[in-house]
Amino acid sequence: MVSPTTMAAVRASGAIPNAEYLLSAEGVRKEFPGVVALDDVEFKLKRGTVHALMGENGAGKSTLMKILAGIYTPDQGEVLLKGQKIRLQSPLDALENGIAMIHQELNLMPFMTVAENIWIRREPKNRFGFVDHGEMHRKTAALFKRLNIVMDPETQVRDLSVANRQMVEIAKAVSYESDVLIMDEPTSALTEREVEHLFTIIRDLRAQGIGIVYITHKMNELFEIADEFSVFRDGKYIGTHASTDVTRDDIIRMMVGREITQMFPKEEVPIGDVILSVKNLTLKGVFHDVSFDVRAGEILGLAGLVGSGRSNVAETIFGVTPASSGTIEINGKPVNIDSPNTAIRHRMAFLTEDRKDTGCLLILDILENMQIAVLQDKFVKNGFVAERELTRVCEEMSRKLRVKTPNLHERIENLSGGNQQKVLIGRWLLTHPRILILDEPTRGIDVGAKAEIHRFVTELARDGVAVIMISSEMPEVLGMSDRVMVMHEGRVTGILDRAEATQVKVMELAAQ
Repeated sequence: MVSPTTMAAVRASGAIPNAEYLLSAEGVRKEFPGVVALDDVEFKLKRGTVHALMGENGAGKSTLMKILAGIYTPDQGEVLLKGQKIRLQSPLDALENGIAMIHQELNLMPFMTVAENIWIRREPKNRFGFVDHGEMHRKTAALFKRLNIVMDPETQVRDLSVANRQMVEIAKAVSYESDVLIMDEPTSALTEREVEHLFTIIRDLRAQGIGIVYITHKMNELFEIADEFSVFRDGKYIGTHASTDVTRDDIIRMMVGREITQMFPKEEVPIGDVILSVKNLTLKGVFHDVSFDVRAGEILGLAGLVGSGRSNVAETIFGVTPASSGTIEINGKPVNIDSPNTAIRHRMAFLTEDRKDTGCLLILDILENMQIAVLQDKFVKNGFVAERELTRVCEEMSRKLRVKTPNLHERIENLSGGNQQKVLIGRWLLTHPRILILDEPTRGIDVGAKAEIHRFVTELARDGVAVIMISSEMPEVLGMSDRVMVMHEGRVTGILDRAEATQVKVMELAAQ
């Protein structure tokens, strides 16, 4: 077997023999305590292609990519680069062999400049051995010109948008002269215009012969950018197909092993009295005069473009950022929601937009994450937590939500995105809310987990919960909502009944 150091030397010399596949994995198995993450899987990437990796959360795709990127080592099987067997011991090994991975959670140094981030540990030096900042600036500018990126190399990363940070990560990967670029959910936080710019860069890199592995849950992206795709399910390899040979339904069937005939299981349920009434709610400089009602059993969808103020309204209702003016009434009575604790006492729950930053406590286990919202509730008596009863209730909730985990003592950071989201939903269901605010409840999770979360939301509405659901996915908003409230630049531009809500009408109101 060729060592990484030898491979790097051979690669640099250009003497690597031609091979059918640029990068491949054969018979790979990887186990974690209580979980077989990969079971005899294979993967083959051709030069100059975009290869999409599809599968439900927990299917094993991220684990395989971390093996290819040197983060994990396989228990069995082998990895081949241009036909040569390699064993990667670290991400640095992978980079030296031309394999770069851009993670969904970007790994840049915020208080360093763009140029410093790109060339860290590889800074050009002058004849005195000091960092040559002028040369580093020139090299970065040339790299950006090659990638058609407009950005000042001396800008500090903390001042960049998410989209521009993504561009810096791509530039950094390309600066290693990588042959393989792995992208994990690269468009999860990008606008449509930013996505199109990213796709332009990907097409240019593909034309230069770089092989790109693209992990996504967005079907439209698959058909727009990918040449072929591979599907994984429950840690097993299912198959590989050209993107021109299959339909969206074919892919879903392969991913979940069953037909999904209805992604949005909306039911007609009795709509009761107004539970939440918001009148002229204002947060100075953010949103103005927002008014709406939500009734028992109703799902009110909140739509709007990025920056419309949807999430800010949700945070204000829940007391994260108390309003400058306006009123909130629950069951017809004015309330002063000055903190999340106050909101919880009024039987309100809020699933935040970013499960990593504001939802999950990543260093804690599933049980601790699920029970945290009820530790001041009925499970605490005389200052002591009723651990046995609370654990039993959390275990029942985990089974109800079909959380895939060996036990509740598994750290939540080890779960897939969809399962993390289920744990957070379980956290709030334990509080028995009458008002539930869901901010992007299915962002970054697979179609199977999406269908399950939609089913949970429908069941809650059937039980009389008033639901506010914020989503950037138009089919989700139209499919799940009884009414749709549209916002633009901090103002409500319209509220549509389900029967009259169409994609065209919603977009017209969102873009006023």
